[in-house]
Amino acid sequence: QVQLVESGGGLVQAGGSLRLSCASSGLAWTTMGWFRQAPGKEREFVATISKSGTYTYYADSVKGRFTISRDNVQNTVYLQMNSLKPGDTAVYYCAATERGIRAKQDEFHSWGQGTQVSVSS
Repeated sequence: QVQLVESGGGLVQAGGSLRLSCASSGLAWTTMGWFRQAPGKEREFVATISKSGTYTYYADSVKGRFTISRDNVQNTVYLQMNSLKPGDTAVYYCAATERGIRAKQDEFHSWGQGTQVSVSS
């Protein structure tokens, strides 16, 4: 399995921006995804990116505000989050899968420990 470590979370006001990073020992051979879990809710899909970075896929709730990208030389995946809303408050996780960008959550085999994002109104 791939070791994943997220960073970049924090507290931001509504309308602000954050960039999350997910570092790993080796990412180039996997599709990568970001998921989030708000208090009292199930973990939900946010975005995925293909192995080469050519293809991306977003949840409707973040489309147009969040951008997923990757640097296969640095073995890092990013999630740029703009126009943040209080509803984006959650623990954000990165994960890896050998499936495509529309893989189901249970098809991701490696998960990070998560990073907290809090958006105040």
